Amino acid sequence: MQESTVLPPTLRVLGTETEFGIASRDPATSDPVSNSIAVIGHYPGLPAPLAIWDYENENPLLDARGFEVEGERERPNPEYNRQLNKVLANGGRLYVDGAHPEYSTPECTSPREIVAFEKAGERILAQCLAQMTRVTGRDHFVLYKNNSDGKGNSYGYHESYLMSRAVPFERIVKILAPFFVTRPIFAGAGKVGAENQTNPADYQISQRADFFECLVDLNTMVRRPIVNSRDEPHAEYSKYRRLHVIVGDANMAELSTYLKVGTLSIILDLLDAGADLPQFELDDPVRSIKQVSRDLSMKETIKLAGGRSTTAVAIQRAYLKAATGYYACHDLPQVTKDILVRWEDVLDKLEQDPRLLARELDWVAKRQMMESYMERKGCGWDDPRVRLMDLQYHDVRPDKGLYFTLERSHLIERVVQDVEIERAEFTPPAGTRAYFRGRCVSKFAKSLYGVSWTSVLFDVGNNQVKRVPLMDPLRGTASLTSDLLDQVETVDALLAKLKA
Repeated sequence: MQESTVLPPTLRVLGTETEFGIASRDPATSDPVSNSIAVIGHYPGLPAPLAIWDYENENPLLDARGFEVEGERERPNPEYNRQLNKVLANGGRLYVDGAHPEYSTPECTSPREIVAFEKAGERILAQCLAQMTRVTGRDHFVLYKNNSDGKGNSYGYHESYLMSRAVPFERIVKILAPFFVTRPIFAGAGKVGAENQTNPADYQISQRADFFECLVDLNTMVRRPIVNSRDEPHAEYSKYRRLHVIVGDANMAELSTYLKVGTLSIILDLLDAGADLPQFELDDPVRSIKQVSRDLSMKETIKLAGGRSTTAVAIQRAYLKAATGYYACHDLPQVTKDILVRWEDVLDKLEQDPRLLARELDWVAKRQMMESYMERKGCGWDDPRVRLMDLQYHDVRPDKGLYFTLERSHLIERVVQDVEIERAEFTPPAGTRAYFRGRCVSKFAKSLYGVSWTSVLFDVGNNQVKRVPLMDPLRGTASLTSDLLDQVETVDALLAKLKA
């Protein structure tokens, strides 16, 4: 049993990145990159519009299997950098990645924080659209927090979890592959139809499942892997590994996000601690994830290596049992206790009848809404209006999105309150380096040259830029820096105190 003291379970550092689908009503605006740049450029809450994103310590070409692949690293010139990147007062990032607007939460320390800051991202993108309409007088674009355009194109939702580098990557793959394959049963966003030349389906649980083609790889856009091997910790390399998870759906339902992030955080606590974990070996993980996505009844069996078989619910129960066993003799943080209770309740209901979760999970809520519509209209899954509902569920505009209709009608369970989401738009998390970054973005906007996950850069005049390193994600917190930031009024004073 290998014990790790690098990252206590109560201080798991996590974050998410969401690529938003973008659609244009105007045929003249057909370039998705230009459209995305235009959208994020209209965010009205931007404190430091001239700050760049610093790519200095980023290298997405490092592979956790011990090598670096060939390729070009992103290095846009400063002017284009400012168009592509907007640094946020909450410590997060609003940017254009490929052909999509994207939002990264700041580094958080609990799944509840992730829910609040991810919802703040939806709010930010909705404001971008509203402001753009006010300025231009035209309602050009629609943004969707989903993962598929229904025409064969998928875009990402990525999770990041800081963990100890002492855990071998091979063990991570072995333990997490069955977990990732079965997690969609409570974390899927729901989807009409099938894509990527996969088996037909009227409706399935996961939007992303059809697009995974191998078990392990570095790619995120082609030959997508169930376990991504990117080795870019955004922290001290010798201590930390950042598990970069690309297999999840982008959720609207707060409980789906909460369980998606919270259950994996718990499993990583056990991995970091060297605790006992289930030893499933799937016969064909790529086939299995597509099978799970189509199993709306939760009754189909998944083939294991050696000829045995089991169900997705049974696999998740095995991970839950390992977690409850581990925490029976360890301190149990309140948020962890809440996740364990909800995890068990959801698995019980999935096994009994998934429709019991229409108030909790995205894929069930969306399915019920669509089936109710089809019954009223006398149409089927292939009706264009039903496919349109699939998109409209994810529309980020509160007055248009079908998810928000459920929310307003109190037909979907909430995890956080509106006041937490409003606060998360402008206030960074207190427990990570995001606090220092976010406060600097707000307080020293005019002197801010740029930021990254690992540094804040100040323009101190005379063509000089001073870098404040933030390599430790658990420093730069409110408890360590709030008094300092409250006391100083200039960057010079801040840098002098930091030096002292």
